Amino acid sequence: MIRFENVSVTYDGAGEPAVRDVDFEVPEGELVLLVGPSGVGKSTVLGAVSGLVPHFTGGTLHGRVTVAGRDTRTHKPRELADVVGTVGQDPLSHFVTDSVEDELAYGMESLGLPPDVMRRRVEETLDLLGLAGLRDRPLSALSGGQQQRVAIGSVLTPHPRVLVLDEPTSALDPAAAEEVLAVLQRLVHDLGTTVLLAEHRLERVVQYADRVVLLPGPGERPLLGTPAEVMAVSPVFPPVVGLGRLAGWSPLPLTVRDARRRAAPLRERLADREPRQDAAPAPAPPPAGRRLFRRAKPDATPPAYVAEVRSLAVRRDRVQALRHVDLTVVPGETVALMGRNGAGKSTLLGALVGLVEPSAGSVRTGDAVPHRTRPRDLVRRVGLVPQEPRDLLYADTVAAECAAADQDAGAEPGTCRALLSELLPGVADDTHPRDLSEGQRLTLALAVVLTARPPLLLLDEPTRGLDYAAKARLVAILRGLAAEGHAIVMATHDVELAAELAHRVVLLAEGEVIADGPAAEVVVASPSFAPQVAKILAPQRWLTVSQVRAALS
Repeated sequence: MIRFENVSVTYDGAGEPAVRDVDFEVPEGELVLLVGPSGVGKSTVLGAVSGLVPHFTGGTLHGRVTVAGRDTRTHKPRELADVVGTVGQDPLSHFVTDSVEDELAYGMESLGLPPDVMRRRVEETLDLLGLAGLRDRPLSALSGGQQQRVAIGSVLTPHPRVLVLDEPTSALDPAAAEEVLAVLQRLVHDLGTTVLLAEHRLERVVQYADRVVLLPGPGERPLLGTPAEVMAVSPVFPPVVGLGRLAGWSPLPLTVRDARRRAAPLRERLADREPRQDAAPAPAPPPAGRRLFRRAKPDATPPAYVAEVRSLAVRRDRVQALRHVDLTVVPGETVALMGRNGAGKSTLLGALVGLVEPSAGSVRTGDAVPHRTRPRDLVRRVGLVPQEPRDLLYADTVAAECAAADQDAGAEPGTCRALLSELLPGVADDTHPRDLSEGQRLTLALAVVLTARPPLLLLDEPTRGLDYAAKARLVAILRGLAAEGHAIVMATHDVELAAELAHRVVLLAEGEVIADGPAAEVVVASPSFAPQVAKILAPQRWLTVSQVRAALS
């Protein structure tokens, strides 16, 4: 169904190809997972299937890509639209209408399908993706995860033979991600749809794949094989595979169920040991030692809380986004906000940074009321990295972006660039931010915000688009910031990140706090938000592979 024949793509002005010597075939009716480190060209490979590369992106494509017998070099994207449906990393870039139902129908209108067929398919898709309750909602009023489901639904309604998806679950909570993946599996198994998808959160998708294509990096040819074969050698792998490698299991398990069947001896080895837990800190001076940033001189009477929220309520249009929320954050503490899409996580972050005005209750960040404080004064108290990093990026090159961040923050020249190099090595100074992958753009935005050294750092889905290596570097940076006294509040669906990094987890539902406590207690008690290691080694309270490795060593 999809055939790559020695494909290389070089973008205009680039010294090296974005991908080189890609050669593999995706048979009809299979779900094939494309994996590899961030920035190795996964999005380029996906774009070549739909014809967006090179017809829309520019550049030169060597070799040949065929889809259902059509050569993408001679067929433009509109001539492939009846065969290929594509969903990129950014759902907002797909939308051409204003409401959910209109967006689901738009693709069929473009193909000239009869109204009765359109109506039936819209209803089917609303049910498949759990969107029936949102059918009349404006797209602008949806959460990021809800927008992602609408974007997927909009390409499902024309019933394409091939679906190409770039990070389809990156903005979804665990339950919603399982629903979407179940839909994709049903399309593959029952309708024979061919699915090619790229995803960094392999713990969610690897068990559904028929085959895996690994893009190892520059100069190396792609590797195609079964999930178990590729995961055995892949530099990126989910926690269940990491635990299997640590325990010496062969073949490697790909699911929690398979791992639990083999885990009894490992549980016995760990029975008399306790996981290393980082307790939430009390207000105190940061520890001595290496610092990522030079700290400003402390105030004479620093506030006990970096952030304090009391009885907060927020109403947006006709939706009660938050109600009766209480939250305090102390210096050096890392708090993970979790909950299903639309629970109010991003709204709470918006209130903390002054983008959202409370309808009741109070919000303070240090000695400031965010929505009443000038941005130039607030930036040294709190910084937000939003879901869409392009909102913070406006320069033409990475170097210019970092120089502007240093100037805006009053930091020493090179501060932002040094942090970016530590977070994501290998990004050239003359690279345009739009040419970065989604994960690379997010990392650049994080470096820009951190340059101002705010005592409170807010992150909205910080690992969206990041591979495991980039996530590990992010965790190291955030731990260093917390050790220096920076407080971190992150809204995330990444249960593995919360297990690795958070001191506390706050669960939100329908705008209310339903749980607030130590990460080990809250996530282990939740079937939806428990990490893979916790599920495998339950009832023991291990959360991460690194905890198990430390205990065994």
